[in-house]
Amino acid sequence: MAKFTDNISIKRLQNRYRLVVMNDDTFEEVITFKLSRVSVYISMSVIFILLVGLTVGLIVFTPLKYYIPGYGNMDSKTELQLLKIRTDSLEQSLHYKEQYIVDVKKVLEGNTPGKRDTVAIPVQK
Repeated sequence: MAKFTDNISIKRLQNRYRLVVMNDDTFEEVITFKLSRVSVYISMSVIFILLVGLTVGLIVFTPLKYYIPGYGNMDSKTELQLLKIRTDSLEQSLHYKEQYIVDVKKVLEGNTPGKRDTVAIPVQK
């Protein structure tokens, strides 16, 4: 098995290649590119990063983000916040009313915690 050294791989990356686009009918060279593997890797990486950046920018900075499932729109978000505030206040009001009813039942049954005030109040006629 051949040993793979860094020197050989660097030379392979730096080898120059020629890409020629020819007219099939006349065999005339239309365009010629001189490339290396490093330049192809770098150009593909740059193109990939640009495409990802443009896609993310298009989604984040335009109304396309509202078409993403689960994102919703601004109207529904404000309505959701208002409904959350209302339900919190209703739950708090319900809790207070239930506590009041429980306390009234305790007083009516005579199960009041603590000492009772048994001092007679003089009633003037």
